Order: sequence, then structure tokens, then C-alpha cells
Amino acid sequence: MNSPVLDKIKGGLIVSCQALKEEPLHSSYIMSRMAYAAYLGGAVGIRANTVEDITEIKKVVDIPIIGIIKEVYGDCNVYITPTMKEVDALVECGVDIIAIDSTRRERPNGENLDDFFKEVRAKYPDQLFMADCSDYEEGMHAAEIGFDLIGTTMNGYTEYTKGVELPNIELMKKLVEDTKKPVIAEGGIWTPEQLKAAMGAGVLAAVVGTAITRPMDITKRFVAAIQDK
Repeated sequence: MNSPVLDKIKGGLIVSCQALKEEPLHSSYIMSRMAYAAYLGGAVGIRANTVEDITEIKKVVDIPIIGIIKEVYGDCNVYITPTMKEVDALVECGVDIIAIDSTRRERPNGENLDDFFKEVRAKYPDQLFMADCSDYEEGMHAAEIGFDLIGTTMNGYTEYTKGVELPNIELMKKLVEDTKKPVIAEGGIWTPEQLKAAMGAGVLAAVVGTAITRPMDITKRFVAAIQDK
């Protein structure tokens, strides 16, 4: 696939700058500064949540953005860009890539992924879409129904993949080999060594979030290390 956006992120690090309402750094301004710091550090892209955060981030960095909107509908477990409402909002604010939960779990209103994405693609034929998958079968299926990029984002976060060792380098390798689509490594990358291993799997780019932009979680990791004697 020839795309200027994909050329810009190829071989690089994408930094996820997100903070939910219950987190200490929840602020569109703070996320914009996080994104700017990541950009100065060499990030080739940003992954961000909500129109508000994305709008602020776009004011300070001119690199590709993977946009999502996390929205919970009832007791549905699918919450990453789950309906057309969120897709519309992300297109409107001009993100380069839109990521959508592409797991096999039940979607809002009982809609299945195939029908949902068919409608999305028909409405926005020129938009780049990334599938947030949790296992090999989901990645293959997402490629088959026309997603532009395949991400390992949800691996370890669905009930049927919990407990897998992250980052899942083998899953990345298999998806690179078999989907014939650009793969984005995401999930559980905590160290530069793990990042290098993920890139070595042949992925287009890799996303790192918590290890860079969530100081509370980073602090907990250090505290746990000294308490575990």
C-alpha cells in the first residue's frame, strides 16, 4: 500500500498519549504537552483518545495521529471506537488513522464487525483504518474484510487472551507473514529491548504508551521492584 502517512511512521515509534477521566493526568492540555515531548524525543506518530485531546495535540505536533474514542455502551466490552458516531467524530477532526476494536466480542446494539466495517468503509473509502485485534484469527479476519493496518493492541486484554506473555512477538511475526498488511506492534512494550524485538518481527511501526506517558503506572512498577525482596 502506497500512503504518505504509512511512509512517515515506517520503522518508527508511535507514542500513545492518553489519560482517562479517573487518571491523574486527565487533561487535553497535558496530553498535548506529552505529545510534544514525545515528538521532540523522536516519535514518528501519536495515538490519542477523544476529539478534545486530538484537537489540542494537532496544535503542537505535525506528525501522523492514530485516533480513537473510548466509549462504553451498557455492559458491552467493546469500547474502542465502537460505533459510527465515534468514527464520524474522528474523521471530522482530521486524524490520519482511525483505530477500531476488531475483536470477536459482542458489539453495541448486537452489530457484528463485518457489517459495521462494511458501512464504515463505504462512508469513508479514503480513510485509513487500523484493526485493534487480540489474536491471530482476529487479525486475519480484519485483513480479509479490508482494514488497512492490523494492530496487536488487544492481545492479553480480552477474556480469551488473558495471561499471554507480552509483548507477543510471535503473534506479530505471524500477522506480518500471513496478513500481507502493515502490522502495528502494540501492547506490553516496556523496554527499548522489547521495542527492538518487536521491530525485528517485521512490523511497520510500534506503539508504546504506559511505559512513556503514565507516570503513576511507571512509579508502581518501580515501587513493586523494591517491595519484592
